[in-house]
Amino acid sequence: MLKSQNYYFLNTFCKRKFKKNFAYHIEVIVVEGTCSPVLLAAGPVTVQHRKIHHAVVPRGKGGRSSSSGVAATVFGATGFLGRYVVSRLGRMGSQIVIPHRCDQYDLMYLRPMGDMGQIIFMEWDARDKESIKRWETRNYKFEDVFVSMPQQIARAAREAGIRKFIHTSHLNADIRSPSKYLRNKAVGEAVVWEEFPDAIIMKPSECFGREDRFLNHFANMRWFGKAVPLIAIGKKTFKQPVHVVDVAKAIVNAIKDPDANGKTYALVGPNRYLLHDLVEYIYALSHRPYLAYPIPRPLYHLIARFFEMNPFEPWTTCDKVDRFHTTDMKYPDLPGLEDLGITPSSIEQKAIETLRRHRRYRYLDAELGETKAAKTVSY
Repeated sequence: MLKSQNYYFLNTFCKRKFKKNFAYHIEVIVVEGTCSPVLLAAGPVTVQHRKIHHAVVPRGKGGRSSSSGVAATVFGATGFLGRYVVSRLGRMGSQIVIPHRCDQYDLMYLRPMGDMGQIIFMEWDARDKESIKRWETRNYKFEDVFVSMPQQIARAAREAGIRKFIHTSHLNADIRSPSKYLRNKAVGEAVVWEEFPDAIIMKPSECFGREDRFLNHFANMRWFGKAVPLIAIGKKTFKQPVHVVDVAKAIVNAIKDPDANGKTYALVGPNRYLLHDLVEYIYALSHRPYLAYPIPRPLYHLIARFFEMNPFEPWTTCDKVDRFHTTDMKYPDLPGLEDLGITPSSIEQKAIETLRRHRRYRYLDAELGETKAAKTVSY
């Protein structure tokens, strides 16, 4: 399949679980029939134009029981962003192949996302280059997830004559960052561009949504007491989180945009906050007591190392501490969500979907108007 000359290829790397740190690696490869390419994805996407007479392509009235003409392979489908990709592909009538490294029972919740027989699962090895070309944990280091894999996929895409490649990085990707996660994201951007000069780079800020590890991370601190530890009380860190659905929409719009090749997009929410004020709003919306107290970075790292000893999913890590206390960069010269025809959703509009479960039972139905909105900043 890779040898076809009529492919669009999209590559994304988000969080996927691995020892002591977390990352998701998401790729979507789409094979298109006679319909126009429509994809909500955050991973490598390939689209092939098949010469099939329109009369033999079932269409229907739209929806999961119709045929969109798209066959998609989604790598990292079990991750935070990946499940949104599969859901959107499934309900528009796509055929979906999901390569996986986990037990098949961990994938059962993905089956109802598409019509019967439209979602197919197959095992794959991310370190096997041939398995990548065929489209067919204990886990991977940051270098594997954010550098080696994107490089191999970008090279395979270039050699196969792929016409569009979209790579999802991070807004704060910087080789000088104290976060190893963000340093490797920056290297990943460089190697992708080296292998595929016309690649589209997506740079989202911290994504929030129902299953996120951003809003939920801070909300879960309540289990350790009423006080929330923040470096410099969170008053030296500025955040501009983006809704995960907006990121998915941005990717599909970039796929359809013929002028997007070679561009870099900075994907952020509409509002910018002090971390202190943002966490305060999280607790106010959850109707939980909130008290921020300052903690030095070395001490926070010491605490994080204790959690890293957990053989299962650690609550926090040293790298997560650095990443969450890194100010979101501003790129006024780069196009963003608005340039892709998307009106970004704010925290105030969507956070309740994530935080309602953190409320006590007596506040489950409390109105949003009872919570004062977080103070925004412009710097």
